[in-house]
Amino acid sequence: MRSPVSIPFHSFVKLDRNKKEAVYLQIVYQFINAVKSNILEDGDLLPGSRIISENLHVHRKTIVAAFAELQDQGWLEIVPNIGTFVRNPEISSKQIKGSHAFRHPPEKAPFRFRKEFILDTPLERTQEKLYFTDGTPDYRIIKAEELARFYTSVLHRKKQSASAHNNTRGSSFFRDQLSFYLNVTRGFHLSRDFFLPASGPEQIHSILSRLLINKGDIVLVEELSYFLPNMIYSQAGAHLKTIPLDEEGMNVDYIRNKFKPGDIRMVYINSKCQYPTTVTLSEERKIQLLLLAEEYDFIIIEDDTDFEFSGLRNKKQTLLRKNGGKRVLYLGTFGRFLHPGFQISFLIGPKDLLNESAKYLNIFGKPDAMMEKALGELIHQGDIHRYQRKSNKVLAERKEVFAELLREYFKEHIEFTIPVSGLAFWIQFKKPVSLINLHKKAQEIGLFLPMTCLYQNRKVTGLRLGFAHLNLPEMEEAVRLLAASHREIAK
Repeated sequence: MRSPVSIPFHSFVKLDRNKKEAVYLQIVYQFINAVKSNILEDGDLLPGSRIISENLHVHRKTIVAAFAELQDQGWLEIVPNIGTFVRNPEISSKQIKGSHAFRHPPEKAPFRFRKEFILDTPLERTQEKLYFTDGTPDYRIIKAEELARFYTSVLHRKKQSASAHNNTRGSSFFRDQLSFYLNVTRGFHLSRDFFLPASGPEQIHSILSRLLINKGDIVLVEELSYFLPNMIYSQAGAHLKTIPLDEEGMNVDYIRNKFKPGDIRMVYINSKCQYPTTVTLSEERKIQLLLLAEEYDFIIIEDDTDFEFSGLRNKKQTLLRKNGGKRVLYLGTFGRFLHPGFQISFLIGPKDLLNESAKYLNIFGKPDAMMEKALGELIHQGDIHRYQRKSNKVLAERKEVFAELLREYFKEHIEFTIPVSGLAFWIQFKKPVSLINLHKKAQEIGLFLPMTCLYQNRKVTGLRLGFAHLNLPEMEEAVRLLAASHREIAK
């Protein structure tokens, strides 16, 4: 029978009892390092747990816990009545030979599958340090470490309700807190039963496309509208029709003149901050659109994901407030100024629709119960208001500075208005230039300008430029490089 290895464990396991890390985990990590360094080799028989515990001056249960973890990770094999053997899963995988060796899948699948060109995303990767976006926050303002304490406190509580993990609609505590917060900040008067939390707006659009859209249904969107919901509803079989825009937003009279009652299934609109132009739908047109929805029998999806970055303080601005949810489904977000892991989207609508929508979370992913509890605590303890005030103060300063930089570097070449809501400026060039060439030239000198920010046709040469993710030095350098690129291609 083989003899156990004679190498004393204390020669490669050094325990530090002042560390926050559990002793058994220290043993696990240093054991793995010993195997990787060939101090212990694949197939070595280890001494008994009692001998090792004496060698390291720890309780035998600590060694048992360490061995259990190592076995789960594949670094040990415990054979009953025989012994405990070292295993190196990294070496073992390399030594597999012959017909059992792993092979990469083929470049092309030998079977048929559906291809959806509609879902080809225009998003690009960038390696440049300076870049523009279509309007995203700066997640450095509110430190992720500070937010993590809410999540950690939830995890450390001794009593966790198992039922929360099985609730498709998510944590009732969070939904109570969210409804309270939205009622205060947005002037709603809704209970938790009229909210459906989801991981993101794309999840909500995907659910609604399955519940509301049949092949051939007409969905109206604004000109130059956001690609994400457009691709989702198109993929579901909808026919998207674009409606002209002007300084008052979507042209509702155009809808009345071009369509008949029963033609339209749905209108998707951001009434506060149209994407990409940041135009706000006028109060008169809001009323016209709601009346037309009743007369023509269509649904309105109101996208209000920019509410937290809105300078509009009138809580009656939303279509939902004006209509009471009879024709309006409201899509919002909570905590967009926080780290992405602490953000959540939600849908407000009729209770029976939300109950049906919740079934799809079994497919698309149920809410993270622990994160929802942490967000609930964030609201309950009042910290969310402190974080928003801090974020708003910084973003208001950046918005003004960005406007000044555009005026300084571009002078008479562009026109824009400072947006009331959102995190992006809509900039139009007075003389058309090739935006593709602008994109290429900017990249050559270290500035990435996403294709999703470029809008060019016979009538428009415009850019949607996000400003909020840049601090003041970064912002000035980005605008300087963009202006330099424009001068080069405008010659």
